[in-house]
Amino acid sequence: MLEQPNAQVMIAGAGPVGLLTALVLAQRGVSCVVLEAEPGLTKDLRAGTFHPPTLEMLHQAGVADDMLALGIQVPRWQSCDLAHGLVAEWDLGLLKNDTPYPFRLHLEQHRLTPILMDKLKAFAHVQVLFNHRFESLTQNADDVTVRVATPDGLATWRTPWLVAADGGRSQVRKSAEIEFAGYTWPERYSVISTTFDFGTLGYTENAYISDPEQWVAVFKMPDVGPPGLWRMTLPVAQDVPDDVAMAGPYAQHAIRRLTGAGPEVMYPLVHQSIYSVHQRVAVSLRKHRVLLAGDAAHVNNPLGGFGLNSGIHDAMSLGGMLAQVVQGEADDSLLDRYHRQRHTVNMEYVQQLSVKNKKNLEEKDPEQRALRIRELEETCADPVKARAFLLNSSMVNSIARANAIL
Repeated sequence: MLEQPNAQVMIAGAGPVGLLTALVLAQRGVSCVVLEAEPGLTKDLRAGTFHPPTLEMLHQAGVADDMLALGIQVPRWQSCDLAHGLVAEWDLGLLKNDTPYPFRLHLEQHRLTPILMDKLKAFAHVQVLFNHRFESLTQNADDVTVRVATPDGLATWRTPWLVAADGGRSQVRKSAEIEFAGYTWPERYSVISTTFDFGTLGYTENAYISDPEQWVAVFKMPDVGPPGLWRMTLPVAQDVPDDVAMAGPYAQHAIRRLTGAGPEVMYPLVHQSIYSVHQRVAVSLRKHRVLLAGDAAHVNNPLGGFGLNSGIHDAMSLGGMLAQVVQGEADDSLLDRYHRQRHTVNMEYVQQLSVKNKKNLEEKDPEQRALRIRELEETCADPVKARAFLLNSSMVNSIARANAIL
């Protein structure tokens, strides 16, 4: 498509964050166009945990019920140690007076995007253009000029506002010359999916197993229906080549470390992948008429399930604020508040907690490991302390912090 779209907002990226931003804008009467480089919705097997306040937001957007029909509700999750066993089992029911959703929901993010696409069909003022790749931008006081690679050739379009929801390698962020401050971890992470039921070992649908040699996180995911799949995430040492980590024997060994089975036992493998892990936050989530959301704005290790959730929080916040600006209900200084809120809570909560979770899982010092186990046991045994722990780990506190920032 070479013809200029008639839209008040242009969004790069048709993942969960981009589509949800479009939905929030559409529900408020703002026309928008979403550009997606791929020929269709993509399949990402990493993210898939939704925290209670995220479900509240998705309910406001009208998609939570559809997700609940497909996902797995996780009312309890565990902190474990490979040698020690169960350390703490966290009861999210302690948050029943804090949220209408006192549980985590497990649902692959590629199951959410079709729901969002279906909701967008109700709005004639929204277009989602596949095979349309953002190339570059320039901007002035009035609008953003965007170069887009379309199936019909290179197009030059103008938009009053451009939202970057095009992932951690965001071309929009790079073209806007916004620094992505932070670092990359030396190890990579492996994701292994199997039909073996880790519940038979006593694990809840989500468990984090600390170990100084190689920690593991396990999650039960719905897949296409019962009995679902179990997903493992674990670190891959620097000296292990990608092809070795992606081979069947590596995955079999990882599963056997949890089951205790001998080398003669083989487990069904459905999927394996490997990826690099970063802790980075854009120095600004707004540069004039360009706004960043989701992984384009911040990335983190997956321990705690904060990445996609914080991206959804971005989308809900940005969609609401941008709609007010576009419709003349507020001046564009409101978008500076979007930066202040979302940048602050990402630095103070998402980055700090995900790094802390990683450190605790991989701790090698025996005394520190023993101390951490005692702390978790004592916290979990005290309902007041356990609730305080869950308010933080479930991102309830981060939302309250963001809302307090003017």
